[in-house]
Amino acid sequence: MNKVVANAEAAIADIKDNMTLMVGGFGLCGIPENSIAALVRSGVKGLTCISNNAGVDDFGLGLLLQTKQIRKMISSYVGENDEFERQMLSGELEVELIPQGTLAERCRAGGAGIPAFFTPAGYGTEVAEGKETRTFDGKNYVMERWLRADFSIVKAWKGDPFGNLVYKRTARNFNPMMAMAGKVTIAEVEELVPAGALDPDEIHTPGIFVHHIFQGANYEKRIEQRTVRKRG
Repeated sequence: MNKVVANAEAAIADIKDNMTLMVGGFGLCGIPENSIAALVRSGVKGLTCISNNAGVDDFGLGLLLQTKQIRKMISSYVGENDEFERQMLSGELEVELIPQGTLAERCRAGGAGIPAFFTPAGYGTEVAEGKETRTFDGKNYVMERWLRADFSIVKAWKGDPFGNLVYKRTARNFNPMMAMAGKVTIAEVEELVPAGALDPDEIHTPGIFVHHIFQGANYEKRIEQRTVRKRG
C-alpha cells in the first residue's frame, strides 16, 4: 500500500520515448514542476502531452518544448509560449486544439470509463470535422472520444503514503480528472503526511488512482500574468 518513492527521478523512471502523458495544471498553477524538470533531465523524447496549456518559454512544459522532447501537444490554450508557436508554424510540432470544457470532459470520461459523449461545443466548426454529429431535442451536438494516457502526472498540496490527495484552491484545476485517466499516475505533493492524517471527507483524489507519490521541493509557483492596480 505504501506508494512513496524517493524523488521525481524515481517516479518518472518508467516513462519511455513516444509515450502519452497527461500533465495537470492550468497556466502555471498546479503544475508538477519537479516531475517536468526530471523529464527534461531524463532526455525522454517523442512525447505526446495532454495538458490545458504548454507553459511558457522557460517554465512548465515550455522546458520540454525547448529541448524538442514533445512530438505532439493536445491542449486548449497555448498563447503564452513563443517557442510553441514557432514549432507549430514550422511543422516541427503536431498540435490538436480542443475547447477547454471539452478537454476537461474528455479527460474525465477517460477516467470514468466512458468512451464517448456528445457536446455542442465546436459543432459547425473545424473542431467537428470528421466526427459524428447528432441532434438531441432540436440542438446539434458533436461526438467526442475519451482521452487516456500511459502516465498521468499531477501536483497536489498534501498527500499520504496511500496516494490520497488534497489540492489547494484553484491549483486543483485539471489535476483530479487527469489523475483518474492514466494507466499509471504519478503525484508530487508539497507535503507528504502520515497515513490517517488526512480527513477522509477532504480527500479530492482517492489513493486507488495513484501509483507513485513523492514530496516535491523548491516550488517556484510563478504567476503567468501579473495584473496589479495603482493605489488609490
